[in-house]
Amino acid sequence: MVARWLSRILGAVVLLAVLLVGGTALRVWQVARADERDKVDAIIVLGSTQVNGVPKPILQARLEHAKMLYEQGVAAEIMTVGGKQPGDAYTEAQAGTKYLAEQGVPRSALVPVGEGNDTLMSLVAAGKHLHDQGRSSAVLVSDPWHSLRSRTMARDAGISADVSPTHGGPVVQQRSTEIRYIVRETAALLYYRLTRTSADDIGSA
Repeated sequence: MVARWLSRILGAVVLLAVLLVGGTALRVWQVARADERDKVDAIIVLGSTQVNGVPKPILQARLEHAKMLYEQGVAAEIMTVGGKQPGDAYTEAQAGTKYLAEQGVPRSALVPVGEGNDTLMSLVAAGKHLHDQGRSSAVLVSDPWHSLRSRTMARDAGISADVSPTHGGPVVQQRSTEIRYIVRETAALLYYRLTRTSADDIGSA
């Protein structure tokens, strides 16, 4: 009798775990397809790798998408976020601002916030900047699979956030790459919800 009940309990736990992971993966996939372009206070570009102030392809794709949103009038300001690794001359935020200025975006419309070495800390810093200016709404620009986790973190940081992910660049070119990123983002989001700390070594940003 005891063994039977233990077996049922174990089965229920496994089923709940499967439903939780599967439901989270489905939401990652759904939000990756969102594209919200209502007028907001700022467009926030999540950082990624740069070398000597030159964005690598993932970050470049995000910056190009943000530039398009700016030109469409989604916001009058583009906020680039992200710190730097030891030895870097530029923060990810500075590299993003430099690139956008070179592409013709007015310097007055660019706000680099070079604090934070992961998604959570970057969004906390971005939220503080917005709140200090008496503002709160933003559209987040990142990779599709990173959208749900970044939106969740942004809203927890007090930002009224929607998402408009990129649909170009290396992370959306192959089906196998997409599946790998969905799996990683599912794990990273569950980790964040459990611990309220970032997991960018698991996730894709």
